[in-house]
Amino acid sequence: MTLLSSAQDLAAHLRPEGATVAVIGFHRDPSRAAHYVPEYLHRRGFRVIPVNPALAGSGEEFFGSPAAAQLADITVPVDIVVVFRRSDKVHGHLDDILSLSPRPRLVWMQQGIRDPQTAAVLTEVGIDVVQDRCIMVDHRSLT
Repeated sequence: MTLLSSAQDLAAHLRPEGATVAVIGFHRDPSRAAHYVPEYLHRRGFRVIPVNPALAGSGEEFFGSPAAAQLADITVPVDIVVVFRRSDKVHGHLDDILSLSPRPRLVWMQQGIRDPQTAAVLTEVGIDVVQDRCIMVDHRSLT
């Protein structure tokens, strides 16, 4: 697999058709990108599962799903993992991403987020990676 950059490659991953998106670093504040970007994806037909340990177990639901504390708590297959965490925190989620079974087909690090070492590990095990791009902006321009 590769680090994705071509419009054709990105567009192929951004068709909802039942795709489940787990959002690491989801935020409950609708004015924050970590909320309105997943909300956009939900409105476009993706199933969105928030991942934030501070919200897990709160009883709140976002887009029809309760927040998970970590990816390992999600019991359905995840197609795309979207990361809203500082670049220096991404590597701390690597084992959690790799624990998913089946593994996601794509890990998307939002605009401003890069971790080349984690990306290299993910691509080595067959997971496509996008770094430093906004999934909402790319979805709007490609679909």
